[in-house]
Amino acid sequence: MTLRDPQELYAWDPRGLEQAEQAIGGPDSAGPVLLYYFDGFIDAGETGSQLIEELLEGRERVTVARFDHDRLIDYRARRPPMTFRRDRWSAYETPALELVLLHDATRQPFLVLSGPEPDVEWEAFAAAVRQIAERLRVRLAVSFHGIPMGVPHTRPVGLTPHGNRSDLVPGQRNLFEEAQVPGSAGALVELRLSEAGRDVLGVAAHVPHYIARSRYPDAALVVLEAITAATGLVLPEAVHALRSRAVKTQDEIERELAEGDSELVAVVRGLEQQYDALAGAATRGSLVAEPVELPSAEELGEVFERFLAEREDDD
Repeated sequence: MTLRDPQELYAWDPRGLEQAEQAIGGPDSAGPVLLYYFDGFIDAGETGSQLIEELLEGRERVTVARFDHDRLIDYRARRPPMTFRRDRWSAYETPALELVLLHDATRQPFLVLSGPEPDVEWEAFAAAVRQIAERLRVRLAVSFHGIPMGVPHTRPVGLTPHGNRSDLVPGQRNLFEEAQVPGSAGALVELRLSEAGRDVLGVAAHVPHYIARSRYPDAALVVLEAITAATGLVLPEAVHALRSRAVKTQDEIERELAEGDSELVAVVRGLEQQYDALAGAATRGSLVAEPVELPSAEELGEVFERFLAEREDDD
């Protein structure tokens, strides 16, 4: 198979590229961090999308490169919104897969690549990201998202770090040795960058599966704190905004529990017992925990669906 030229997939913005290279500095500088997230793959609790919103919203940014969305996006699978006003089409929301330059609170430059996940040409796309990383001397590429887990919202959000620099997120246990899961463009980018000898870090937040389809700011906050600790970026505004949302969301969940949904209470209490038993087993150096009786999968599903529906109705 012949790989298409990766340079055909993106175009530099001349002014943005010049500003990025000036901000990054000469060959003796450390190089910027690249944060990347693509809509379309699993993202429990909207962990990654919340973080991208906080990084981009209201912040001065410069577009450095744009990817060819017409080649990479399947419009019939994810139809872009259009606006119809009275008797004609008046607007079209063009998909945007872009690389932008940002600065943290200390004026340290960093890069963010975000937009819809490419539907096709993953290998060429990964090669294009590698070219960009080499041109801009990226020192560390970081991805992030949320995964649904059988954990309660009353316990700290866990993380699964991965990549060749998972040591940058210490204190996390490996949950399993090996698993085969559906692939994603982001995961392939991480793999290919790592194979090319570049430092990569992925951070997956563990989101309680009964609220996995709702926004869960706690997960985005923990991921952001892990990223700032690993990279040295200073992002106090984003941390403050997510922390405020997290407090509000926890209050909403506790209100649901206090209103007396006995099945939901049983689910949460059962998950708490299971979490604490596993945590205690890990502390004792044993992975065998005492068995905890939990509701069946069907019971969990019914409770979760009702809980999510009630939250959506309230919104």
